[in-house]
Amino acid sequence: MNNRLNLTICHPRLSSGKDANTAVLAKSIVPTALPANHVLIKVDRFGFSANNITYQALGEVPHFRYFDFHAVPEDSDSSASTSTHGVTPVWGFGTIVTSTHAAIQTGERVYGYFAPTRFLLFSVAPLDFNRYAFYVSRPHLPEDRRPYNQVTRCSTDPLYDPSPNVEDLTMLYRPLFWTSFWCEDWFHTSKYRGGASRILISSASAKTAFCLAYLIRKRAATDNDGRMSMRQVIGLTSSKNYVFTKNLGLYDHVLNYDEFESAPVLNEPLQKWIYIDVAGNEHLNARIFAHFSDTNRDLAGSVALGLTNLSPSSKSDSADKWTRNEFSQQKSPTNAGTVLYARVASRNGGRCFPWKRSRECKSRRGLTSCKIV
Repeated sequence: MNNRLNLTICHPRLSSGKDANTAVLAKSIVPTALPANHVLIKVDRFGFSANNITYQALGEVPHFRYFDFHAVPEDSDSSASTSTHGVTPVWGFGTIVTSTHAAIQTGERVYGYFAPTRFLLFSVAPLDFNRYAFYVSRPHLPEDRRPYNQVTRCSTDPLYDPSPNVEDLTMLYRPLFWTSFWCEDWFHTSKYRGGASRILISSASAKTAFCLAYLIRKRAATDNDGRMSMRQVIGLTSSKNYVFTKNLGLYDHVLNYDEFESAPVLNEPLQKWIYIDVAGNEHLNARIFAHFSDTNRDLAGSVALGLTNLSPSSKSDSADKWTRNEFSQQKSPTNAGTVLYARVASRNGGRCFPWKRSRECKSRRGLTSCKIV
């Protein structure tokens, strides 16, 4: 492994003024001698989708700090540096090629929150492991980022399938599915905000959105509550994604952004609604809240779950609100009275952590307005 070359994809920081869409391939040398309690992982495959574009776009946002998970290699042969570039995280599979940690063996197959690179060097505290996973030491990040530090050991993972096709699907869907799973479970604990019968989801073509639609319908099909069986999931999407979204067969109704206000299902009387915002589009949200300002429409809750409309090359008001926690102050329909705003951020790639309220929670007309961390 002497003088083995490592390559890492780096993206410009928005603050650098460089074109965020122009990636740089940074070169470095793979270390031959590891410090104690370190592992060297050969990254065999990783997924890259719209989810990773969001990581890049939020790389410097103080609340998320996605560029702080992996260091930029200092490479004199490229223009990449820590001050001008960041490494966009990816979910992937790899193999332990060298280990100086007593509990982690060379040859182990692992899955985790990796970098788009050939080799990764991780520090692991002597006791921060179990038979299912070990955890990367990142003391510079807040405690609630720990799920991202988890590296899953495939040999004891009940969900692992070594088929290349299944590994591909796992990298793309597993982190997003858990976000959807926690969100649905959270709604279930409140009986869907007191029995909401209509669930409206923006960016319905996104993986997080349609995984959530699947879970909501699955709950409705298995619950004995009569109101559950009457629950409908309505997806909002663009005209270009309309056919794809409809063909998924996961929504009771699929509506176009351009004309959803006039759709009969959104104008039914005596229905209680929940709105789940996956798009993070301020203009769209304003239209939706205006629609539900009618006294005949009952919006029981609203959850900010994603930012699929976010671009790495532009600043987003929605992204900025995560930092300032302004969702609880956002204007809501006057008839709703009780609108729930939440942030679903932590994904741990396979181990389910319970929901927990942050210290920023505030009581709001009998319900809760908070960021979920």
